[in-house]
Amino acid sequence: MHYVKAKGIFTSDYGINLYRGCTHGCIYCDSRSEIYKFDHKFEDIEVKENAVELLKKELIRRNPFMVVTGAMTDPYVPIEKRVQHVRKCLELIYRYGYGFSCLTKSDLILRDLDLLKKINEKTKAVVQITLTTTDDNLCKIIEPNVCPTSRRVEVLKKLNENNIPAVVWLSPILPYINDTEENINSILDCCINENVKGVLNLDMGLSLRKGNREYFYRKLDENFPGLKDKYIEEFQDREFIYGRNYKKLKGIIKKRCQKHQMLYKQEDIFEYIHEFPSNSVQTKLI
Repeated sequence: MHYVKAKGIFTSDYGINLYRGCTHGCIYCDSRSEIYKFDHKFEDIEVKENAVELLKKELIRRNPFMVVTGAMTDPYVPIEKRVQHVRKCLELIYRYGYGFSCLTKSDLILRDLDLLKKINEKTKAVVQITLTTTDDNLCKIIEPNVCPTSRRVEVLKKLNENNIPAVVWLSPILPYINDTEENINSILDCCINENVKGVLNLDMGLSLRKGNREYFYRKLDENFPGLKDKYIEEFQDREFIYGRNYKKLKGIIKKRCQKHQMLYKQEDIFEYIHEFPSNSVQTKLI
């Protein structure tokens, strides 16, 4: 872990990244790609020490909207227990009448359930949870340093019990690893049981750009001997790949989501996440 002073807090679409880098160890992580220009080891978390102060200044001067985090780095990496950037930002978001959404794989989000409930009652809170497999043993191989799927489903259950809407990222889909009908249906069963708002699948694909490709292939060699050669033969140097049956799997998701009134189109889900409720009232307290 190391600290930096940030010049700004918001991305172009009003997202925030409180940390840079991750220790979850997911073997497929696109954030390792060279295009993101990390100048430090990926597991050496960069902490924006002035992030909370920057956010407060921005929230005071703007009209309310949905503050979103988690696209590049899971905000609930283990150091959040000590640094508490997310917790402090949630307090500000509630105080100034904004909405909030985050993408995470961690059950640490339940620590902040009280603030998520308060934000959702005042404006809107949406929690996005990644589920790639319902096999906890496989989960610990492809996402080794974060809570297993069974625990994430418990998080979804707790969110549902507290009327906080959730979106599940059913991605990425790794050819010959988690791209089975049984796995997809099992994840969808969890989504249906816990009344999730939508299921996002990003075309059932996997990003393999320079940087994360090399890391992913090393992990294939460690955990799935021989599979790397199969990937190289079938997908060559493509930066985004699809499994052999991705169209069928997409059809399963569409059919079951339609039946159970869950969002499944990417544009509809992102619109829902970013839409700030028009009847909310911002509170300006300095």
